[in-house]
Amino acid sequence: MAKPAQGAKYRGSIHDFPGFDPNQDAEALYTAMKGFGSDKEAILDIITSRSNRQRQEVCQSYKSLYGKDLIADLKYELTGKFERLIVAYQMWELSAVARVELKGTVRPANDFNPDADAKALRKAMKGLGTDEDTIIDIITHRSNVQRQQIRQTFKSHFGRDLMTDLKSEISGDLARLILGLMMPPAHYDAKQLKKAMEGAGTDEKALIEILATRTNAEIRAINEAYKEDYHKSLEDALSSDTSGHFRRILISLATGHREEGGENLDQAREDAQVAAEILEIADTPSGDKTSLETRFMTILCTRSYPHLRRVFQEFIKMTNYDVEHTIKKEMSGDVRDAFVAIVQSVKNKPLFFADKLYKSMKGAGTDEKTLTRIMVSRSEIDLLNIRREFIEKYDKSLHQAIEGDTSGDFLKALLALCGGED
Repeated sequence: MAKPAQGAKYRGSIHDFPGFDPNQDAEALYTAMKGFGSDKEAILDIITSRSNRQRQEVCQSYKSLYGKDLIADLKYELTGKFERLIVAYQMWELSAVARVELKGTVRPANDFNPDADAKALRKAMKGLGTDEDTIIDIITHRSNVQRQQIRQTFKSHFGRDLMTDLKSEISGDLARLILGLMMPPAHYDAKQLKKAMEGAGTDEKALIEILATRTNAEIRAINEAYKEDYHKSLEDALSSDTSGHFRRILISLATGHREEGGENLDQAREDAQVAAEILEIADTPSGDKTSLETRFMTILCTRSYPHLRRVFQEFIKMTNYDVEHTIKKEMSGDVRDAFVAIVQSVKNKPLFFADKLYKSMKGAGTDEKTLTRIMVSRSEIDLLNIRREFIEKYDKSLHQAIEGDTSGDFLKALLALCGGED
């Protein structure tokens, strides 16, 4: 799905239910939970086919008719796996239905003056000692387009390459962050993919993170940048460094040919059926499942985001399970991780990145590479949304997490990109 332009809004795949009557739905839900057993199919059908606005009206009607809280009754009646399913469904479906404006924390600087910035950066690196504060302040508060203008102006004024000068003046985590910000986004992603495939081992998680979350336009730009910078196609690099079904998934994602239309309900039901079949036999020792695996890969790697949301909803209705949890249970290894990343990205991309950031700072050590990669790549796209998902899920702000896990100039630069406390 192509990334919306600044200010564009996502729209979910569930719309207002025709002929909606909140009192009738409230009565049906009350009846479904009355007595010794719960009619889970009736409950699921109502919850998954009403819009968020309509669900709120049903809650109000339920309270008015019965003097009881619908959510509390649902939690009481729906235990175990089914309760978790409803909670999981609500978490991502409400996010998908809501009109979410994607916002980065880094925006173009007002009254931008590339001459003044170039001169300030030269002064910060000239002579003995380096003024890291000036470097951080300028580079983290300019858009990438503005940074490219500064780079050109720096060369014009001083006959020097700004990137080369920065490399000689700063080092370590700060250098990786600042130099990453100075690169055009497609070239930065291409470099991260190249680094993930360098050396003896492969960083599969980095490959998945980038290829599973970029838009078609972004993927195509990455392909061009990779070819330009490394004189080899991204597909050839992936083919050389990965294998099996995982390689096929990555190559499929790397084509940048995901559909960009809306949902098709009949097709979504067929796709959900395929998903149910492949996940049902994923752990069986026998049986030829290659054809189903290929179809499942095709669904996740080529269908549009709105369509996949509908597929996931149909999968729930068909199986009473959430597709993400089913993949985690029935699959393993890099294939599982790739499919889970795609599903999470479809459900709520900012939450996917919030989880990655949290894990990069969780525990004794810090995964500076992942932390830097996400902060750089999402700073102008949806880092503000990521911040909101982070604090909502983990009960502490991204700002606080960074403060508690990093230090020095690297900390200053990360907080500048973070853009504030929540």
